[in-house]
Amino acid sequence: MSSVLPQEGHVDAGLAQVGPLDEWVAWLREEGPGDVSAGLVGGLDVAGLSGRGLVDALVVLEAHLSWVQSKQVEVLAAIAERAETPEAVILAEGGRLDDVFAASWDTAVEEVACALRLANVTAAQRLKVARLLGGRHEATVGLLAEGRISYVQAQAVAEQLEVVDDEVAGQVEAVMVGKMPTQAAGQTRASLRREILRADPEGAELRHRQRVRERELLHYPKDDGMAVFGAVLPAQQAALMEQAVDSWAQGYGDDGRSLEQKRADALFELVVDQPGAVGGLRADAGSGRSAVVVQVTVPFDILLGAEDGPAELKGYGPVTGSQARELAFAPGSIWRRLLTEPETGLVVKADPTTYRPTAETQRHVIARDQYCAFPSCRMPAHRCDLDHIRPFDHRHPERGGPTVPDNLQPLCRRHHRLKTHHPGWAVSRDRHTGTATWTAPTGHRYTNTPPVYRE
Repeated sequence: MSSVLPQEGHVDAGLAQVGPLDEWVAWLREEGPGDVSAGLVGGLDVAGLSGRGLVDALVVLEAHLSWVQSKQVEVLAAIAERAETPEAVILAEGGRLDDVFAASWDTAVEEVACALRLANVTAAQRLKVARLLGGRHEATVGLLAEGRISYVQAQAVAEQLEVVDDEVAGQVEAVMVGKMPTQAAGQTRASLRREILRADPEGAELRHRQRVRERELLHYPKDDGMAVFGAVLPAQQAALMEQAVDSWAQGYGDDGRSLEQKRADALFELVVDQPGAVGGLRADAGSGRSAVVVQVTVPFDILLGAEDGPAELKGYGPVTGSQARELAFAPGSIWRRLLTEPETGLVVKADPTTYRPTAETQRHVIARDQYCAFPSCRMPAHRCDLDHIRPFDHRHPERGGPTVPDNLQPLCRRHHRLKTHHPGWAVSRDRHTGTATWTAPTGHRYTNTPPVYRE
C-alpha cells in the first residue's frame, strides 16, 4: 500500500472531514490493503456512504479480508512446520510407534480443528493449503496479500496444482497470475483445469484413471430434515445419468410438481422403486439381499404423537417428529428401548463390568454419543472403536477401568491411537454431564458433550 494518506488529523477528527466520504473510500480501494488501512476501515461510517460508496466499501473490506487470510496462511504454515516428529516423541517416552498411526500422525490437525472449532477434515485442508501456498506459490500468496484475489482462488491454485510436479505447477501459475485478478472463483477453477490439461496431458489421463478407481457415493445432511445423496463418478457417466433422470421425469406429465421436484423424485424411483431394490416398494423377497437398517432415536411421547419435538436419525442428525414416526411405523420396523435421565436428558444404562462390551452396551454408547468423542471429529459412532477412558486393568479388573458406559467413549481409529500413543494428549469425562475434556500438547483444553435428547 502507498505511504500517502489523507491529511493527518482529519481521520482522527472524523472520516467525514477527509472530504466526501465516497472519495475517501474510493481512494482506499485504489490503494489496496495493508496494516495502516486495516486500522482505518474499522472506523468507516457506513451510513454516510452513497450507493456507489457502499460498493467501494464492500470491495475495500473484501480486499482486507484477503490480506488477513494471507497472514493466516503464513501462521498455519508455521504451525504445520513446527508439528512434532512422531518418532522423536514416542522414543523419548520409551514407547514404540504404531506404524499405521505414524502415517497420519500430524496432530497439528487436531490442535487447529479444536482451536478454530472446525471439523478435522476442514482443519487438515487449511493446513495443507497453507503448506502448498507457502512452499511453492509465492506469486499467488502475493496476489492474496494485495487483495487482488480471494482466498478461494488461492486455495484452488494450491489444491489443483498439488497433483503436478514443481515445473508444471510453475508454468501454470505463471499463466494464472495474469488471469486471476479479473476472474471469479469458478472461472479460476475452470482455467486451472484447462491449463493443467494443456501443460500435462499425459499426467491428466493417468490421474483421471486413478480418480475413476476412487469413485464413491456422497451422503450428507442439509437443513430442515433434508439430505444430499449422490456420487463422485466419471463426468461422462454423470451426463448419461442426468439424461436418464430427465427422461424418467418427463413421464410424470403435468401433475403440479416443478421440474426439479420431478427430477428428484425420478432419481429416487430409479434407484429404490425397482424390482429387487432393497427397501423399495417392489422389493423382491427372494433377492437374497439384506434388509435395510435405519436407526432413529426418539422420546416415547414424541413417538406416540403426544408431543412434537426432534428425534435423531442415525447418520443425519435431528429430524422432525413426523419423520421419526414415518420410519418407526413403517412395515417391519423393530423398536429397542433406551432410557434417558430425566434431569440431564442423557441416555443412561447399567451393564456388567467386562472387558469387551456387550452388544447392548455398544448400542447404548453409540446412541448416547452418536459421533467420535474427539471435539472436532464427526465420524459416526457406529464406525468407531469403543475406548476405555480409564484403561481396563486386565490383571485386576476390580481395580478400575470398568467396561460401563460412564467409562466408554466412541473414538475413530485415528483419535483412539492418538489417545493411546501420544503422550501429549489426555482425556477425562464427567459422568454427570457426559462432557469429555481433552488436553492438547500445548496445554489448551477442548470439550465435547454428547447430545441431550430432551433439548
